[in-house]
Amino acid sequence: MTIRVLIADDQDLVRTGLAMILGSDPDITVVGEAVDGVEAVALARELRPDVCLFDVRMPRLDGIEATRLLAGPDVDDPLPVVVITTFDVDEYVHGALKAGARGFLLKDAGPALLFQAVRAAVAGDALIAPSVTARLLSAFVETPLRTPPMQPTEPLTEREEDVLLTVARGRTNAEIADELYISLSTVKTHLASIMAKLGARNRVEIAMWAYETGRMDG
Repeated sequence: MTIRVLIADDQDLVRTGLAMILGSDPDITVVGEAVDGVEAVALARELRPDVCLFDVRMPRLDGIEATRLLAGPDVDDPLPVVVITTFDVDEYVHGALKAGARGFLLKDAGPALLFQAVRAAVAGDALIAPSVTARLLSAFVETPLRTPPMQPTEPLTEREEDVLLTVARGRTNAEIADELYISLSTVKTHLASIMAKLGARNRVEIAMWAYETGRMDG
């Protein structure tokens, strides 16, 4: 199956570079490019790509609002969105993830992580780059004026807590299975249960909850 990707970034060089990298994969096709958030939302609604790759900072409408309009909790048929950021600059990534983004990438992430992020989003998963997860999520958990973390509808089991921590560390399902000595289907079952209890839509929100509740402080 060909994966159709929409790219939105106000920098021509970044857009061109992303398109060239993605176009080098025979299974990925760039179906559109947008120079700002308004154009990105319009193109996304028209083209219905498999993945939207959005910069956080864009003119007219930033990546957070664009993400919310396409993937937010009030959207009936959300589109997969991956946001791109520069860690030391973009304090809005947390908001983008809350708005429904399925993952984030640093602009210097490299082709391998870019491909992983796109494929994870298509699979209904979310890429959390292990090299930046702790730094990024910890930074936003410490920011003031945050809303209190959501409360689970019922307590997590001991095994669900184990899975929760591995997700927050950026592990893939296969890595979680190996680390906890359980099957891949069992990992998926635990993830579904955790998401249901937390009201989380994806593993990014699971990871943020783990940080917000202090589970990663140790």
